[in-house]
Amino acid sequence: MVETIREAALTDLGWSSFFADQVSAEEIGLEPVRITHIHRARMNGISATGPVEFVLQANSERDDYAVGDFVLAEPDSLIVRRRLTRTSLLSRQMSDRSTQLSGANIDTLFIITSCNGDFSVPRLERYLAMAAQCEIIPVVILTKAETNEDAISFAGQVADLARDLPVVVVDPRKAEARKKLQSWFGRGKTVALTGSSGVGKSTLVNTLAANDSGTAQLTGDIRAHDSSGRHTTTARSLHPVAGGGWVLDSPGIRSLHLGEMAGGLDTVFAEIAELETQCKFSDCTHSHEPKCAVLKAVSNGVIDPNRFSRWRKLRDENTALGALRPRRR
Repeated sequence: MVETIREAALTDLGWSSFFADQVSAEEIGLEPVRITHIHRARMNGISATGPVEFVLQANSERDDYAVGDFVLAEPDSLIVRRRLTRTSLLSRQMSDRSTQLSGANIDTLFIITSCNGDFSVPRLERYLAMAAQCEIIPVVILTKAETNEDAISFAGQVADLARDLPVVVVDPRKAEARKKLQSWFGRGKTVALTGSSGVGKSTLVNTLAANDSGTAQLTGDIRAHDSSGRHTTTARSLHPVAGGGWVLDSPGIRSLHLGEMAGGLDTVFAEIAELETQCKFSDCTHSHEPKCAVLKAVSNGVIDPNRFSRWRKLRDENTALGALRPRRR
């Protein structure tokens, strides 16, 4: 079957049978649109025919939508009729226990950190747990390797955090970065970027983005005394990538709170999760119980005591923040 121009344009946006199957017979005439920007007073998107600006129904809440969502809108008025079910939803718990929607229909999460004072193993484990819980493939991107002669040791520390975790060292200012990362992009694929301010997210977006997209991101400097960056991205936004695909940029994250992340922790700390099943007691807390397989592994050096300590901290925090609300799809 020959693909029509409209079908080809939608496929480029990330449209697939998963979304097409949700469109009822009564909705065939509605226009599928993917959200690219969410502002306080409006939302922007792109359809098979190009960029559009949405009009929400009177009873709609802007917070119910995320960048990357597909919606069905009236072709003339562009009034949004409904949001389609997502393949994935990247969200995080806020300090006030609310949930922030960071992006939807994402295939891969680039967790970006730099080879300087920003690098933090505990923070990376939080990002990895978030990705695992959201069922999104994580890739850790190391930047600013040119400022540190020991960049290889940073990559080794990251690789030890989870099984089969891809780690890529790039200079986000150079076109070579696009070549190193191109396997995660392609027609209709979406990659989200996350990390602290000043690690090179917006610079990388500019390197990856199609030259004629007109969506360049502002970039800022780094404070020398603490390797911290200045916030230059103020809102989440979706950008086309040269060669096909989309990249979702977002503001830097100062702190990442966990909540309902038990499944994510089991994935990141798989070696501990597997040993838990071997403990004598099914409700073992791994703190003092006899015949605790986890404590035995720590004592024997099978599990790094520092990693075990970080796992316990995250587990306890997750338990305290648990049972808040179901994760939205």
